[in-house]
Amino acid sequence: MPDFGSPRARLLIVGLAPGAHGANRTGRMFTGDRSGDFLNRALHETGFANQLTSERRGDGLVLQDACITAAVHCAPPGNKPAREEFEACGAHLTATFDAMRALHGVVALGGIAFRAALLQFRARGWLAEGPAPRFGHGAFSRAPGHPFLLASYHPSQQNTFTGRLTPEMLRAVFSRARSEIEAGAGRPARQERSQ
Repeated sequence: MPDFGSPRARLLIVGLAPGAHGANRTGRMFTGDRSGDFLNRALHETGFANQLTSERRGDGLVLQDACITAAVHCAPPGNKPAREEFEACGAHLTATFDAMRALHGVVALGGIAFRAALLQFRARGWLAEGPAPRFGHGAFSRAPGHPFLLASYHPSQQNTFTGRLTPEMLRAVFSRARSEIEAGAGRPARQERSQ
């Protein structure tokens, strides 16, 4: 599944994997299912998307200063990727991070995406001193001069139907991302990957 959005964007959104009935069917991340509708609404309301809906490729949706990728790029059985799938897709996620030359921040959707993003941050020396950040909705981490990492619960039906993740909660995450990006517009976007 290809990334959706421009590598020139300042925000990278990392999801888990293509949804079996959404992205896997439509060929575009977070498109054609309720998770995509839920996410796209928050992106539109915070200025990261030009329209509210994400129904199919060619529907006119354009991400604005954002790019969406996934920790795993194929729909895993039972929505639970195996270690081999992470290893097989790890090079793609690394290449995505490497291509994002203007990167100011990452929003990780769910604990698995958060851990995958954290591995990328660790490999590049982008983590602040002290203990590694822990996943939790709204968890935020930034080392001086490096992109931020911001966590959200995944907009899966399991989370949205139960109220674990509400539209207001997801909008607050992307509002924070927008504020951080705008506040950091004058400083270096990122450092090169550590060797």
